[in-house]
Amino acid sequence: MRIKIVSLLAWALCAGLLVGCDTAGNEQSSSKPAANIMTAKYTSVPVVVDGILDEPVWQETAVYKMYLPADRSADSQMQEAGQVRLAWDQEYFYVAVKFDDSDIVAEGTADQLHHYRLGDVCELFLKPADKTWYWELYVTPRGNKTTFFFPSQGRFGLPGCFENYSSDLQVAAQCQGTLNNWQDRDRSWTAEMAMPIKDLTARGERFGLDADWRILVARYNYSYHLTRNGLELGPELSAAPRLSVTNYHLLEEYAVLKLSK
Repeated sequence: MRIKIVSLLAWALCAGLLVGCDTAGNEQSSSKPAANIMTAKYTSVPVVVDGILDEPVWQETAVYKMYLPADRSADSQMQEAGQVRLAWDQEYFYVAVKFDDSDIVAEGTADQLHHYRLGDVCELFLKPADKTWYWELYVTPRGNKTTFFFPSQGRFGLPGCFENYSSDLQVAAQCQGTLNNWQDRDRSWTAEMAMPIKDLTARGERFGLDADWRILVARYNYSYHLTRNGLELGPELSAAPRLSVTNYHLLEEYAVLKLSK
């Protein structure tokens, strides 16, 4: 499951077989990141999910940077920055992102696709700390969405994880540039996600000030303008919090999600 990308063939195989970013090397990093906390601010005014980050809560809540995983950052510098903001109310958990992007790519044109194979994507991972299951939720610059649900890591990869789950996730995105034109230079894209709390608590989970959840926000960034080191082909991969190795399913390194009010 954890395959180091060392050639175009390896990347193609990985993209065809794995969901999210399961492209970590077989070796584990000897130093794990310290525990992270990411705080979501309560909003009494529901977020209008339009991809425009103009709600007051987005100006008031913490801003989290995206980072290259530690196994990549030794040889590389982050080329295009990303920012993450979190909020919540009684009905929804919200995520807002702003990604610098010189070449905005989204070749998928429908929902519920493996969009990380098809272009730029923001991936939200949510997990109740006391359960084995977790969600993987997508928004693309085109405004498409995907919702995957994994009952446990031991069932990861089965078709049922990808085909048998749906939610009322809402997403929207705005592009500051042109979509799918590698011959120009774009600026950025923004997106908002609203995951219904009723979907997060449908199996008896608790979600609120005293609930214990984990979170990761991850990114695939394809771009004509990005340079690579010859060993890593394809998109720039980043996440908040920072991971020790390139594996978006490294559950033990997800941040603690803190809800503030």
